[in-house]
Amino acid sequence: MNIYILPNLQKDNSELYVRKAVSILNENNAELSMSEKYKADFSELDVVSFSNEDKLVSQCDIILAVGGDGTILKASSVASKYEKPILGLNCGRLGFMCTLEHNELELLENLCNGDYAIQKRILLDGEVKKKNGTSKIFTALNDIVVSKPPHSKISDFEVSKSGKVVSSIRADGLIFSTPTGATAYSLSAGGPIIEPDMECIEFTPICPHSLLSRTMVFSKSSILKVKFYTNSDKCFGLSVDGVTKDDISSKDILTISASDKYIKLIDIKGGSFFDAVNSKLMRPLKAVMEDSDNV
Repeated sequence: MNIYILPNLQKDNSELYVRKAVSILNENNAELSMSEKYKADFSELDVVSFSNEDKLVSQCDIILAVGGDGTILKASSVASKYEKPILGLNCGRLGFMCTLEHNELELLENLCNGDYAIQKRILLDGEVKKKNGTSKIFTALNDIVVSKPPHSKISDFEVSKSGKVVSSIRADGLIFSTPTGATAYSLSAGGPIIEPDMECIEFTPICPHSLLSRTMVFSKSSILKVKFYTNSDKCFGLSVDGVTKDDISSKDILTISASDKYIKLIDIKGGSFFDAVNSKLMRPLKAVMEDSDNV
C-alpha cells in the first residue's frame, strides 16, 4: 500500500496526528510519502519519502488528507487528475467529508488491510467565457459561487438550460453545488440535503429578492448558462470550493455542467451518510434534546 499524506499544518495538533498516523501505517508495512515542501516540518520521519507532489500522487494508491473538509477540497484537484481515492482524517471541528476522527487512528489498519468502502462523488465544471473571447475552466467538488459586486445595490441573474430561461432573479449571488456540496454553503442558504451518491446539479440563490424563489435540482446531463446584470461598473466575484478564482463582468457568460471526472472518498468505518448528518449537522439540536432529558 502506497499512501501519500497531505497535511494541513494550520490545524491544531495536525503535526501530532500526522506523526501518529505515520507510526501506525509504517507498522502495517505501508509506503509513505509527502510533498517536499513539508520535509523541514517532518525531517525526523525517515520512513517517509519527500518529492514532487504531482509525481508522488501519480504513484500512490491512496491520499490521506490530514486536516478537515478544506484539506479534502485541496486534495481533490490532484486526486481527480490521477483518479486516486482520498481518506479524510479530521483534525478540526466539523470535518463532514472526513470519515476518520483523530481519536480513531487505530482504524488506519483497515486501510492497509483493504477493509474499507469507496464512495464516488460527482464534480462540477465551470467555464467563464470572457467578452474578449478567452475562457477559463474550473472544477469543484463542493460548489461554484457567483456573488454580486461589492457595494452594488441591485444585481440580476439569468439562468438558462438548453436556451430556455429557468430562473431570472434578483439576489446577492448564486450557488451551484454538487450533492457533496449540498451540506456546505448551499445548506446555509436554505438548500436541501441531497444524498452524495446522487448525480445532479443543485442551484440555490443567495438572499433572493422574492417570496417564491427556491432551490432547483437539475439532472447530471444539464448544461446551465448564467448571465449577469448590475447597475455597478464593478465585477461579480467567482469562487470555487471557497477559493476566489476570478472576476466576472456583466458581458461574460458562466457555463455550469457536470464534469466527466469523479472524486473517490474512502469510508473506513462503514458509517452511513445519515450517521454523519445526525452526528455533525444535528449536534446543536441533539445537545438541546439531551439537556431537556436531564431536567
